[in-house]
Amino acid sequence: YQSRQMDAVVKILRKVAPTDVTVLITGESGTGKEMLARTLHDLSARRKRPFITVDCGAIAHSLMDAELFGHVKGAYTGAQGSSPGRILQAEGGTLFLDEIGEIPLEIQTKLLRFLQENEIRPVGSNETIKLNVRIIAASSVSLKQLVDQQKFREDLFYRINVVQIELPPLRARGTDVLLLAQHFLQEAAVRSGK
Repeated sequence: YQSRQMDAVVKILRKVAPTDVTVLITGESGTGKEMLARTLHDLSARRKRPFITVDCGAIAHSLMDAELFGHVKGAYTGAQGSSPGRILQAEGGTLFLDEIGEIPLEIQTKLLRFLQENEIRPVGSNETIKLNVRIIAASSVSLKQLVDQQKFREDLFYRINVVQIELPPLRARGTDVLLLAQHFLQEAAVRSGK
């Protein structure tokens, strides 16, 4: 990048990376929210620990609970073994919740509890597990509007919106277009041997 817009984003990124604050990355689809989240993780003290991505829009609502929080054997029909869940997989590292607005309200309650208490309870278990995980969330839709429509919990919104980074679309970063075009042209030339 060379644009002032991305320079401002990177300055914020460098300030919050060493901390453990929860970050909300907003911006249109395709602007690179996951890449920004990974960069945030790579600049943090957690960089040697896992970076786990959860595409909340790609998981069926009925499976979201077990996918995030894990489950024990026999927790539900078809649960023939235990699964740790994505949050536990991120222990010591970073959990990136892409399109967090897609999480159903009943699961948002459990996620809020995790953010407040740093502990989870796998589906079908009576025991809680204490964890140390940094949360980075992303959304291409306005979570504030979802709150107003009562589709997203207001308390969860404020919990994940400690630091918000607005990622500008490429059309607003004019000086970066040529730079990126040259980069991809060079990559194509290397691949094709020309």
